[in-house]
Amino acid sequence: MGEQGRTGIRTRTDGRERPLCAEYDTALLDLDGVVYAGGEAIAHAVEALETARERGMRLAYVTNNASRTPQEVAALLTRLGVPAEAAEVITSAQAVARLISEQVPAGSRVLAVGGEGLRVALRERGLEPVASAEDDPAAVVQGYDPKLDWERLAEAAYAVGRGVPWFASNTDLTIPTGRGRAPGNGALVEVVRIAAGGRPQVAGKPLPPMHRETILRTGARKPLVVGDRLDTDIEGAHAGGVDSLLVLTGVTDAGHLLVAPPHHRPTYVAADLRGLLTGHPETGAAVGDGDGPEGHRCGGWTARVAGGELLLEGGGDPLDGLRAGCAAAWTAAGEGAGEGLETAKALARLGLG
Repeated sequence: MGEQGRTGIRTRTDGRERPLCAEYDTALLDLDGVVYAGGEAIAHAVEALETARERGMRLAYVTNNASRTPQEVAALLTRLGVPAEAAEVITSAQAVARLISEQVPAGSRVLAVGGEGLRVALRERGLEPVASAEDDPAAVVQGYDPKLDWERLAEAAYAVGRGVPWFASNTDLTIPTGRGRAPGNGALVEVVRIAAGGRPQVAGKPLPPMHRETILRTGARKPLVVGDRLDTDIEGAHAGGVDSLLVLTGVTDAGHLLVAPPHHRPTYVAADLRGLLTGHPETGAAVGDGDGPEGHRCGGWTARVAGGELLLEGGGDPLDGLRAGCAAAWTAAGEGAGEGLETAKALARLGLG
């Protein structure tokens, strides 16, 4: 697998550049912002995933969105040109249902405040979804549902206020839509918290229950997490102790990446899912002439931090420049985030501002 240095960027002592689809047995792919956005496939996603599968990489689709069933997600992917089966889809609803089933007796009633995906996952674990706090539930669980109304949130608040154990599929504050960002399940969890107090047990990314569910269902031995969000996908990979690929097709942009704290730093970065099909160059090699601060080189670019600013020299592939910039910025930040680092000129030079 090579080695991972203090910058968090993957380096290879032997200099090999095998495609990621040959290096890892399973891609654990986020959906929104990675495979599709606004109901349409992201550019190059269909072709890249088809090629990765043909080259022997298994594909699994891992989503914090608990509203759809795995069958519905697989059908959507297939319509978009990415053939998928329900068994290849892992949702936060499945992860939270397992978490609840380990803490309440089999057959227990669970107040389910969410979509059909949540109710199906509960039944899969031998639990009975109910709709009212008056149904004597053994647990309350919240999952995203775009049709959720005040009455159902109130039922959750009534039950939580009575001391019923509270769970949430995930706490993402926002969810991407074709019109922009909308409130996610985390925002609705906050509504119940404000009304009833307390905090739920959470299963979804970046927390361990979701990673455990994914590994149990896929049997992956050498997985690669692929996502667009630092605070769910990449942090979840860190929590699970596995490698990750950040694609710049969703929430995270180059500016956010440069100032990321250690637990948000991916192993690899690529413009899109074509990054699965290529090798990734060595980064993090120190260079310097003795007259200035130490720098890092990738491809034709050299990056260093001086006077609180990220400086870039050279030219070539902008992604190589970003990789070099990350190595320099993350080394300068150490175990902290790069807050206050001036990156605007470097990003403009790369065309990524």
